[in-house]
Amino acid sequence: MKRILIVDDEPHMTRVLKLYLERAGYHVVTRPNGMEALSVIENEAPDAMITDIQMPVMTGKELCLELESRMPNRTFPIFVMTSMTDDEHRDWTRRVKDIEFLEKPLSMRVLASRLEKYFQSAGSSLEAGNA
Repeated sequence: MKRILIVDDEPHMTRVLKLYLERAGYHVVTRPNGMEALSVIENEAPDAMITDIQMPVMTGKELCLELESRMPNRTFPIFVMTSMTDDEHRDWTRRVKDIEFLEKPLSMRVLASRLEKYFQSAGSSLEAGNA
């Protein structure tokens, strides 16, 4: 079962994402800020991470940049969700590998589709490497 880490300080958003993704067959872990997410990732990296940008303690941007620094060979994708769609937020996400920018309000179907697409292509890459 694929493990998804959701990092968001909004309990309602976290609950909705968690329920939807669990119904889609994922194991979901949640954390309210980037600092707590880092400790989870250090213990066991998720198969994918979904993070908001605006959070207390450590923002989603700070989390992503910290992961880029600590884990330059990170293999899991990061989905950044935000209602802040200015170019400044899009620009930094373009500079970090394996990040996809998702605008709020977030479509659960679009998110599930992007996760499924990622896992299918990652599985295809692994199978091709074993051939």
